Amino acid sequence: MVKIKPLSGEIDHLLTLQTVTLRQNGQEKVLIIEESSAVPPALVMRFAGYNSPESAKALNGAELLVNREDAAPLQPGEFYIEDLKALVVITAEEHGETGKILGTVSDIIEGGGGDLVEIRLNDGNVKLVPFRNEFFGDIDLEKKHILLKNLWVLE
Repeated sequence: MVKIKPLSGEIDHLLTLQTVTLRQNGQEKVLIIEESSAVPPALVMRFAGYNSPESAKALNGAELLVNREDAAPLQPGEFYIEDLKALVVITAEEHGETGKILGTVSDIIEGGGGDLVEIRLNDGNVKLVPFRNEFFGDIDLEKKHILLKNLWVLE
């Protein structure tokens, strides 16, 4: 059995899955779930072909991906991490001028105090910004941009 830590904090919807996609070292493969059970706040799964502790240990640190229709339903103000990746980070409009493009979201990292947005700036530098309302404003998935409200956080 492999312990799974869901990013959403919800597990009920995962207990009905029959397959998941495993992402590890830049590669993906589909795993068949033979058994799963809740161990709140996590769950455990046994995958076909991983029949020993040694083989299961090879999955350590991998990401499990589920189809969107099998994912936890979103509440207002919630987003799927994959939807945030590659969003263009922009500044607010000032004096009637369009906001400036600062870079793109390259990842969302779980930190001890909350999620961190990894931003790859136009100059190639990478900055981490807490994913909190005081730093980020409008998130527009259709226009594929996210508003950074406080530029000082990049210094």
